[in-house]
Amino acid sequence: MPGDVAADLGAEHAELDAVVAALDEDAWERPTPAAGWTIVDCVAHLRHFDGRAVLAATEPDRFLAELSLEGQLVTETHQRAHARGGAQLLAEWREARDALLDAFSSLGDDVRVPWYGPPMGARSFITARLMETWAHGQDVRDALGLDPLHSERLRHVAFIGWRARPFSYRNRGLAVPDGDVRVELTDPHVVLGESTSDVVRGSALDFALVVTQRRHRDDTSLVVEGALADEWLSIAQAFAGPPTDGRSPRATA
Repeated sequence: MPGDVAADLGAEHAELDAVVAALDEDAWERPTPAAGWTIVDCVAHLRHFDGRAVLAATEPDRFLAELSLEGQLVTETHQRAHARGGAQLLAEWREARDALLDAFSSLGDDVRVPWYGPPMGARSFITARLMETWAHGQDVRDALGLDPLHSERLRHVAFIGWRARPFSYRNRGLAVPDGDVRVELTDPHVVLGESTSDVVRGSALDFALVVTQRRHRDDTSLVVEGALADEWLSIAQAFAGPPTDGRSPRATA
């Protein structure tokens, strides 16, 4: 597995770890903007799926055999986390994420790892875990009144958000329209796609917040040109799972 994205995932882990490690038990149960989720739930979600990723990489047949149990397993993870408290959850997440990076360190990108959607190569898989870590970390930061985390690693979130454009349609049972959308971002500089008529321009942070559904597009400074770009940003979803509508504009929330 290419080392750059693995190192960036480790850095993303460390950033969130530094935030939650300082919390007392009461603060762990603080509500986040994700409806019904506290900080415990955000970290429990990461702990669960980092652990499932290890299983997918090391015991793919067992992972596939347990897919039908996923809802039960997720629920049990969250319940256990609330019962045991934040300090225990943090220790378990640290163990799971270290095992994740270790499990993927020897995999070449030609190895396809099963997951909840199509199988992925190691690099794409780790990029998706980075996006999830950043997105749930954003919920934690919002709960604590902290500014969004802004780093060069946003290029990974931007890439997976742009690449998930077809998924955003298919996930809602919609046909993927013909035509491309160009994404031009700053800080870090990212250019994706080739269209000259349908373009999204702005900061990488704003784009990442929108495609992970952590901000409504109206609460960002993104500039959107063209009908295809406008339609896509109204349903953009970088993460797997059922379609969701994201956050309401803050002015009307």
